[in-house]
Amino acid sequence: MVGKQAAEDHAGEIEEAIRGADMVFITAGEGGGTGTGGAPVIAEIARALGALTIGVVTRPFDFEGKRRSVQAQEGIQLLKEKVDTLIVIPNERLLSVSTEKTSMLQAFKLADDVLLQGVQGITELITTPGLINTDFADVRTVMAGAGSAIMGIGRAS
Repeated sequence: MVGKQAAEDHAGEIEEAIRGADMVFITAGEGGGTGTGGAPVIAEIARALGALTIGVVTRPFDFEGKRRSVQAQEGIQLLKEKVDTLIVIPNERLLSVSTEKTSMLQAFKLADDVLLQGVQGITELITTPGLINTDFADVRTVMAGAGSAIMGIGRAS
């Protein structure tokens, strides 16, 4: 895969970029060559450096085809072995909860927004004071070596 080779070829640069990080988020769209191939390499480097490593990835839409779906499942399994916690967002589920006729471009934007919300949600647990304050040590305790995780997003007023 192109992504795997590129990440391996630039492992030193990746290591330099994330050295000293306490937590590394790896976001990718699974099923192609870039995220599916590169994400596990980056995760392996991050964990070797001692960072809490969290993967937040999307599973392809049905319209992207069977081949991409199979590749995504293989990539997800591999990444799961390399990260502390993995959150998988099934893109098709996003369409089923969408209330409007969603174009392909809007569907991909929706998937990107959910990835962003996942990362923001975890980050805000640490950085935003609340009724129950959590810090990085709390998040590490819960997420280190946790395996698969489920993410829910809601809004209230």
